[in-house]
Amino acid sequence: MNAAPAMKRVAVVGGGIAGLATAALLAREGHAVTLLEQNSDLGGRAGLWEHDGFRFDTGPSWYLMPEVFDHFFRLLGTSTAEQLDLVTLDPGYRVFAEDGRPPLDVRQSGEANRALFESVEPGAGAALDRYLAEAGETYRLAVDRFLYGTFASYRPLLSGEVVRRLGTLARLLLRSLESHAARTVDDVVLRQILGYPAVFLGTSPDRAPSMYSLMSHLDLDDGVRYPLGGFTTLIERIAALAEQAGAQLITGARVTAIRTAPPAGRSLLSNARARATGVAYVSRDGALHEVEADVVVSAADLHFTETRLLPPALRSHPESAWERRDPGPGAVLAMLGVEGRLPQLTHHNLLFTTDWAANFERIYGADPGIPDPASLYVCKPSQTDPSVAPAGCENLFVLVPVPADVSIGAGGIDGAGDRLVERTADAAIAQIASWAGVPDLADRVILRRTVGPDDFASSFNAWRGGALGPAHTLQQSAFFRPGDASKRVDDLYYAGCSTIPGIGLPMCLISAELVVKRLRGDLTAGPLPEPLRPVPHPEPVS
Repeated sequence: MNAAPAMKRVAVVGGGIAGLATAALLAREGHAVTLLEQNSDLGGRAGLWEHDGFRFDTGPSWYLMPEVFDHFFRLLGTSTAEQLDLVTLDPGYRVFAEDGRPPLDVRQSGEANRALFESVEPGAGAALDRYLAEAGETYRLAVDRFLYGTFASYRPLLSGEVVRRLGTLARLLLRSLESHAARTVDDVVLRQILGYPAVFLGTSPDRAPSMYSLMSHLDLDDGVRYPLGGFTTLIERIAALAEQAGAQLITGARVTAIRTAPPAGRSLLSNARARATGVAYVSRDGALHEVEADVVVSAADLHFTETRLLPPALRSHPESAWERRDPGPGAVLAMLGVEGRLPQLTHHNLLFTTDWAANFERIYGADPGIPDPASLYVCKPSQTDPSVAPAGCENLFVLVPVPADVSIGAGGIDGAGDRLVERTADAAIAQIASWAGVPDLADRVILRRTVGPDDFASSFNAWRGGALGPAHTLQQSAFFRPGDASKRVDDLYYAGCSTIPGIGLPMCLISAELVVKRLRGDLTAGPLPEPLRPVPHPEPVS
């Protein structure tokens, strides 16, 4: 079933990329869409901070899976080329190792990366070739059969292609990514290059299924891109497309409840279903407002949606269920304006500790704390984009994975954050200075802002202050991940990193498309036909 459904009034909760994409797609279909964002700016985690001529992306900074962005823009009747000015990075990223070896540059081309592996470990080039061939096949299967499916029906999973690969899929699901990498190469840093995508999926290589080896197809074969102007340009373009399609985007609107009513002819008992009828929100001036709707889509954190916006009897995921789930990591962020150039760093940089097991045990183990030293990530977008820093200066974004724990605290400007957050940032700056050979780095920092887990909780209602979303462990991947439709409330859907298909900008775009498929009753496993059928945008029905 592919025809657009009759026009509905839709309330979207949350103005991050998933909420904006949902608003844009549904408005394109002719629905009357109102989006409500609690903060004064749109973008959610993909935000922007500007100060003293520096412009920082405050969240996502890796542009991977370009075909997902291409498809999304084509659905809206436009193209990536029309909306963004993309640059392919070469090197894609630089790897610094704790053992002091010269840094390794992962290049734009797969051929160069095979040569890189071979230069480190004889035979590793051919091993990488085999690894990436399987990763490419797994990626294509994921896109064609899993990522764009709502799992409202499991029939699409019974295709001949999936059935033929059941043995391989079982192995990829049951073996860890760490084990898969270890079977491929011996060198510890090469293993880390194959395993690090688990970190950006909210988990560790020993806890992520080796199915996620498909991520290596993206950075080692397909390349890493960057939108000039920063990722805030992506948010701006999607917001503009949503408004052009007719969506109303309201900021400073804090949603306090999802309104429900009994199903027709039934009373609302504790074990009965309900239907969504709209949302209540508080505006900047403290006034309470109601938005009536036929459909509600929450692109807010799922834990917040379920435990704060719905009564206990209507929660698909009660508090007891959350106690068994993995929130993924928290993060301490440091946004640094640095005087002078830093040729030692490239656009993306990864610093890997030798003992990864100890590093991840510190974050996810029974006695969690902040690793020291930590495996961390450093972005220097001024390498590529002169608009993000004043002339003669560099823009550094540092991410230190930490436990998802609000007690670590909040950040601040110029050292005004909580003690543990600032101490973590200090240690990261010292580590970068030592490992990258920039001994005077701390003295050259002329602007500093930190962010801690408590900021993620207060600004984005993130469960336990998590930075990315629920971890992609086996129990929280694919059809094991929380679904995108409420089990207790009809016409209530979910989008964003908490639900299927998962964490990351491309996944959030797909989650928006899955809402369209839900409203259409579309059970297919693949992407929707392009473009969406544009229809006249009617006024909301009162």
